[in-house]
Amino acid sequence: MASPIHRRDFLKAATATAVSPLRAASTRANIVVILADDLGFADLGFQGAPDIPTPHIDSLVRTGVRCASGYVSHPFCSPTRAGMLTGRYQQRFGHENNMEFSLDDTVAGLPLSEVTLAGVLSDHGYATGLVGKWHLGSHPRFHPMKRGFREMYGFVGGGHDYFDPGSPGDTREHLLPIQRDGRPVEEKEYLTTALGREGAAFVRRHTQEPFFLYLAFNAPHTPLQAPDSYLQRFASISDKNRRTYAAMVSAMDDAVGAVLTAIRESKVEENTLIVFMSDNGGPSGNSSSNRPLRGTKRTLYEGGIHVPFVLTWPGRLPQGKVYSHPVISLDIFPTALAAAGVSPPKGRKLDGVNLLSYLEGKTQSAPHNQLFWRTFGGVDFAVREGRFKLLRNGNSAPELYDLEEDAGESRDLASRKPELVHRLESDVKKWNRELIPPLWKDHIFDNPKRKSGD
Repeated sequence: MASPIHRRDFLKAATATAVSPLRAASTRANIVVILADDLGFADLGFQGAPDIPTPHIDSLVRTGVRCASGYVSHPFCSPTRAGMLTGRYQQRFGHENNMEFSLDDTVAGLPLSEVTLAGVLSDHGYATGLVGKWHLGSHPRFHPMKRGFREMYGFVGGGHDYFDPGSPGDTREHLLPIQRDGRPVEEKEYLTTALGREGAAFVRRHTQEPFFLYLAFNAPHTPLQAPDSYLQRFASISDKNRRTYAAMVSAMDDAVGAVLTAIRESKVEENTLIVFMSDNGGPSGNSSSNRPLRGTKRTLYEGGIHVPFVLTWPGRLPQGKVYSHPVISLDIFPTALAAAGVSPPKGRKLDGVNLLSYLEGKTQSAPHNQLFWRTFGGVDFAVREGRFKLLRNGNSAPELYDLEEDAGESRDLASRKPELVHRLESDVKKWNRELIPPLWKDHIFDNPKRKSGD
């Protein structure tokens, strides 16, 4: 089999004569998507964290645009990733739940009918690399190198031990061998540090061609593990779990710094679009903080879906700007394609919007009239329209909040605005008719004895 490098060279040669003027080198921005895992809304310096400095991630805010109303399309791990990499509400193709880990499961994974951002960019001559967590199917048919990524360093499951790299033959999710391009490797560094190292190396390998790096940390997802050198930074934090969590976030910040340094030293900073966000809000089990938001991971309150969300592109986007209209992780797909000068795939309904003209201030209207959420096949629903958000948990009465006045969702306005409630509920039902049932059960919701740390 040809090596990944040979395949990339072949793709570059094959597409060289087919690239339109829109896709000329000067318009083909590099794309870097950095995803934290189970990060609390308040646990970054620029989000007001009093105890966790994050200078490298904060630098993205100074050089880019902070989206004050940034959302993910789902309140937990795998579905968010499925939506982000396809630009589509993941319920359209049944990827609505986390999966029970199994290397033999040929159903639970990002459906092969879906087109990924990596696949589109790879087809147009981009070097594409995943560094970190996949969690979109563990069976070989779902492997990232079969979904558009030409390089991969990380693990296919939903989490991993940070110190133990795993052993060949081990089938436990958190102890599967770390792999490079499908082959087990021995990793001696703390995993978060290793992911930063590999992300920086990917950048340096591909400075002579457009690249897409998807850097998907598992930090600060459990298990709570950090090196002594990082724990010592937070000796003043008395709570042991919070101290370890802070150390994990700090290590992730340094890993982001390694990648930013590689981008800067490679002199591609001006032509690189970087997105940073979390896959959902902080859960109840890792000592994270979502203040002042209500709720946690796996809920549709703001604490589950409203996340830190930053985009920077020094050669194109404003610096130090705060953008207030709601945006969502689904927007990354069309925004990245626009930055690459690549047209979206035809015949496929996208729910995301190209944000570039909005963030530049050229388009004053909101990117979305409404944003929707659904979990567990229809147990919970939510919709945001402008300043208002309607929420329904199971069979309970609908709740309505004015997020501009009440970010913590403490004052239910449903009884005061029945007409708005009725209309938004009708809109949710109309949206829901476009969706399909989940293709597999949720491994926690349908197994109440399981712990909710995933």
